[in-house]
This record gives sequence, structure tokens and C-alpha cells, in this order.
Amino acid sequence: MKEYSALSLLRRAIAPRMPQRPVWRSPDPSRRYDVVIVGGGGHGLATAYYLARNHGITRVAVLEKGWIGSGNSGRNTTVVRSNYLFPESAGIYEFSLRLYEKLSRDLNFNIMLSQRGLVSLAHSRHELENFRNWVNCVQLNGVDAELLTVGEIRDLIPILNVSADSCLPILGGMQQRRAGVARHDAVVWAYARAADRLGVDIVQNCEVTGFVRDDAGICGVHTTRGTIRAGRVGLAVAGHSSVLAEMAGFRLPIRSYALQAFVSEPVKPVLDKVVLSGTLGVYVSQSDKGELVVGGGLDHYQSYAQRGSIGTVEDTVASLLELFPCFSRLRLLRQWAGTVDVVRDSSPIIGTSPVAGLYLNCGWGTGGFKAIPGGGWVFAHTLATGEPHPLAAPFALARFERGALIDEAAAAGIAH
Repeated sequence: MKEYSALSLLRRAIAPRMPQRPVWRSPDPSRRYDVVIVGGGGHGLATAYYLARNHGITRVAVLEKGWIGSGNSGRNTTVVRSNYLFPESAGIYEFSLRLYEKLSRDLNFNIMLSQRGLVSLAHSRHELENFRNWVNCVQLNGVDAELLTVGEIRDLIPILNVSADSCLPILGGMQQRRAGVARHDAVVWAYARAADRLGVDIVQNCEVTGFVRDDAGICGVHTTRGTIRAGRVGLAVAGHSSVLAEMAGFRLPIRSYALQAFVSEPVKPVLDKVVLSGTLGVYVSQSDKGELVVGGGLDHYQSYAQRGSIGTVEDTVASLLELFPCFSRLRLLRQWAGTVDVVRDSSPIIGTSPVAGLYLNCGWGTGGFKAIPGGGWVFAHTLATGEPHPLAAPFALARFERGALIDEAAAAGIAH
């Protein structure tokens, strides 16, 4: 190994650094595109990438009112999984997980996917019986899942409190081994770079203030950087979907809430699973830097604020310490919240809107991050062809007229 003298190291430290090449361009928006995508998070960028790669449509603009990944894509707990109850949900989330499994190779960018497994805990006989049914359904959907005994959980997570004398003793659980976490900013940057290299324009600090209309419907957007016309406009703005829908003249069955998360100071590796308790309302994993990443349920009031409430933090911490008393002396390092769009059946809305020329990718609620690759793939198909992708067809807005809801509320829980 080459050795450097103290003087040589000092020279290297104070020498001017070579200017870094931007990962993607920052162009001024053109006046017209084939497709405009509103929202520069994971779903918007993935949609743009798959439009270019799968369909050869490169005259695409992604418009972001802030900076890339400043919304929910940078404000989540990075969990990926596909153990959903209904076949429709399992189809799109399993497709997304399979894309995640090869995404680093496909985009030539390390997204730091760690398939460490997600363990869900049962605290009652009723919940344990529900897990048995859930595992059967997941396996029938072609997705991996398995039941766990208390002894197996103890072996997997030695620091977990499995005492029968605890307030809510653990009676068993279930696991999806292929679930885990991915680095959220790496996913966003990977799609941004890949889309840019295929000719997509990524336009930051460009807020949409209204829509351009003609006799056929919506044909563009008004923005803080001028009017931009497009053949089709797609919305991928998560919790602000209802705001833009009202600009277009219709209402969506969406309510926006703050979803909080926080991290502890870093510690040595102690937890190599994602652990979830629906009863206690908490889930936790450990990051590569050693921080405990902790999340809970939604705040109990509608809000567009990206901060949340202290009461939710207190409840979540109390639940965390019920499961892991050994974490009691750790200090919280930072806290944040994302604005999530919750639909009454806890399933997304993908497809056409009531206004011609405007398309929707929204309603992912607490599960948007895990669906980025799959959601982008199917939304790109819809924007390119005007027809729903088979995996997205059950999630059309029209399902509310037919009563064909996909009620994942119980199955989704707070696993995110």
C-alpha cells in the first residue's frame, strides 16, 4: 500500500478540488413536451425513466416545485415488502419488489437494498389466527411468507422482549424474508440519472399553478417558470394530489395526513430485521450508519405540514420500549414527517382522471416508497398507450363508482 508523508497529505487536503460533474442536467423547460409529469419524487422519476426506456418517449419533463426527492421520497422509512392480502395488491407490490431486486444492476447505481426480512408480531390469539390466514393468502398469491413461533422469533431477534410477563406478550408472528429496506435518496438519484441520460428534462424549482385547456381537455400546465404544453399530463405528487385535482376541477377521495418517523443516535449493529407490531403501533429497523429508524401510525388530524406532532412521537417511543427495553437510554437524533395521501380502501389510484389529458398516480398512502419501481412502470404504460397496464387496471378511479374496492386497510396496517 502506498504511503504518504504528512506534508503530502496536507497538500492533498488543501489543494483545490476538481469540479464535480452534475448527476443530471438542470435545463430550462421547453415550451412543449409529449408528456409532462408533475412531481419529482420516486414515482415521477421512475415513470419518466420507463417512458423513455420501455416506450421510446423521451420528450418528457419532470416538474418539481422544490428539489428532487424533497417530498415523501426523502421522508420515509425505506421499507420494501410485498406481503399484501389481496391478489391485486400482491400483484403490483411483488412486481415492484422484483424490480427492486435488480434495480442496482439495471440503473448502474447502488440503491443499498438490504433484504433482511420483516417480522410482524402477534400479541393475541385473535391476531395470531389472523396471521395464519394472512400467510395462506400471501402464499396463494405467489409471495413468500411464513409463520413464526415465539421461540423462532427469540432466535431471530435476541434483544426483543418476549417475556410472558410483559404488558402485551408476544404469542408468535410471521415473516417475509425478501422484505427489507433500500436507501431512499439512492433510489431517487438512480432514477433521476437514468432518466436524464435518456433525454428526460428534470426541472426543479418549478411549481405548477394551473392547467392549460382546450376543447379536448388538459393540454399543458401553467408554472412559475412559464406555460408548458404537453400531449399528456401525469400527476405523481402524493399528498398534494387532491390540491392539483381541485385545480383541474374535480375532487379525489383522498385525505392527507402527516406520517412521522425519527432516528436515534447510532449504535453498533444490534438489529438485523425490520420488526413491526401492529397492535403497539410501531416498527423499527437499523440503518447502515447504526441509527434506529422508527415509525408509527398516522397523526390523527389532516395536515400538509411536514413535521407531525409530539404526541405521536411519545406514543411510538413508549411502544418501542415495550418491545426493546434495552433501547431506553438511546437519544433521538432527528425527526421528520411526510404528507401521505390516504384513500378509503388504502389502495392507490392509477389511471385516467375525469378530465381528458390528465392521468393519476396517487393514493399510495403509507406504501409509496416500496411501490416506486412498479408504480412507475405501470404509470408509464398508461401515459404511453392511454390504456391501463393489467397490474394497474384494478386500481382505476372508477372502482369507487362500481364499489369494487380493494380494502387493504387491515392488511396494510402500519407496515409501510
